[in-house]
Amino acid sequence: MAKYNGGIIGVVNPTSFGKCTVTSATSGSTTVTTQPGTRVAQYLVVAGGGGGGSNIGGGGGAGGLLTGCLSVCGATPYPITVGAGGPGSGAGAGVTGTVGNPSIFSTITSTGGGGGGGLNLNASGGGSGGGGGSQYSVPSAPTGGSGTSGQGNAGGTGAGGGITSVPVSAGGGGGGSSAVGSNGVSSTGGAGGAGTASSISGSPVTYAGGGGGGSGTNISSGGTGGGGAGGGAATAGVSGTSNTGGGGGGGANPALQAGNGGSGIVIVKELNKASGVWNIKSAFGSIKSGTWPQSLVAPFSANYLVVAGGGGSGTAPEGGAGGAGGYRSSGYGPAPLQGSALTLAGNTAYPVTVGGGGAANTQGNSSIFSTITSSGGGRGATSPGTGGPGGSGGGGRYPAGPGGAGNAGSYTPPEGNTGGTGGNNTSGGGGGAGAVGGNSRGPNLGPGPYFGGTGGAGAPNTISGADVTYAGGGGGVNTTGCGPSGAPGGAGGGGAGSPTAGTAGTANTGGGAGGVNASGGSGIVIVRYPSGVSSKITVSPATNTTTTAPNGDGVATFTVSGTLTISQY
Repeated sequence: MAKYNGGIIGVVNPTSFGKCTVTSATSGSTTVTTQPGTRVAQYLVVAGGGGGGSNIGGGGGAGGLLTGCLSVCGATPYPITVGAGGPGSGAGAGVTGTVGNPSIFSTITSTGGGGGGGLNLNASGGGSGGGGGSQYSVPSAPTGGSGTSGQGNAGGTGAGGGITSVPVSAGGGGGGSSAVGSNGVSSTGGAGGAGTASSISGSPVTYAGGGGGGSGTNISSGGTGGGGAGGGAATAGVSGTSNTGGGGGGGANPALQAGNGGSGIVIVKELNKASGVWNIKSAFGSIKSGTWPQSLVAPFSANYLVVAGGGGSGTAPEGGAGGAGGYRSSGYGPAPLQGSALTLAGNTAYPVTVGGGGAANTQGNSSIFSTITSSGGGRGATSPGTGGPGGSGGGGRYPAGPGGAGNAGSYTPPEGNTGGTGGNNTSGGGGGAGAVGGNSRGPNLGPGPYFGGTGGAGAPNTISGADVTYAGGGGGVNTTGCGPSGAPGGAGGGGAGSPTAGTAGTANTGGGAGGVNASGGSGIVIVRYPSGVSSKITVSPATNTTTTAPNGDGVATFTVSGTLTISQY
């Protein structure tokens, strides 16, 4: 029997002709009335960020972030509520910040960000948890609040000296939607956790960053996505950015206010979506009216290499070598160091951070892509003692100073190794991604010859299409006059040691600096994805590149911080 559609038989699938109409709500309660042909709506729902805690308090947690698609009816009103940010604690005694307010679209509700803990107080949980307050006169450091699964992450732990002076105390960073808040360390508040980028509005915007922890000395950064900076010395905590859901920065000394959480936002995009089998008349009519949709980019698997900046070496005369930046990879490189691939989505802009190498006596900077963070390499020891911890640890210095610990992020598989031990008038090598830093030999260990510790070897990786080794540790030094004065750096960009001026780590390898007085090499981020989505991916700024691997895969290489953007269609 003839069919009214010309005999074409197909599965009935949901369709939507919403003309990609975008509605953004930035405050209060309202409704969005869908287009007559809309059947599927994409949404971004970000709650209000939590307020920061006072009196060297923790940063506020970011508001919960939810994104996805929802089946709707045409020409129908749907309720929207935009959550306000929670107030930060006022000046005075340590008080925990206020939890942010939820945001709602139809049946989708995101949870307000947790308040940052005040002095000696734990933080509140939320969409992302607040950072713990600073520790003073209590036995345990205050903890960060927990995040809500699928919406955000936990806040960092506060720091302090127990019953020692307040100036060494610091609050933890508030959690962000893409990363946990950093722990407070000594006199520096923890950085806020990173947020998440979205292009639902038509351009890439990052939302839901955690607030930075407060400190009596140094200012800490808020997380990307509107997180407010933590207060330091005579600076108040900064409020989270409006309509991002960013957490408020923790307060500094008792006379200064903590930052308020940023308000949330709700964005609804009414999709064009057609699937199944269509008769020619219907398809032609939709094309003519401009409502026939393009093919959406489906989620896909991508491999990554994320290498952080290498650590700087200690200062003269026998400064320890810098440790390599943390090395994390999937799909390529040594099998024991391979993690799981990431799932990436269309219509999304992913921020990329390429960590810079640390200057002399300074830890390297972290590199970040999506949910993957690699820790900066540990600094080499300057005064007699231990090398700094990091992705890989820095080398130690006499007398018998141990190397710094590696794998600062406590990841599985580990991101790096321990630095080498230093001896009298000698220093240890920095740890590398593939091996520990070499121990030095000085007069304290008996007769010569003496030598500095060799830098730990890095790890080879072919994700770019070429076989390149990354994250080698720097080489130590020997000033006894008996034996070689400098040790070689590890394969993978580790700098060689020299008693006068060590060699810097190689740029974009994450190599540690050779002792002494040298800088670590900058990190690198590489993303490899199927050939079918190559035309949908762009990178910025232009310093970064996209290329094609020998098997046809696309490769995005970031030598500086930027953005990887995946189009919707």
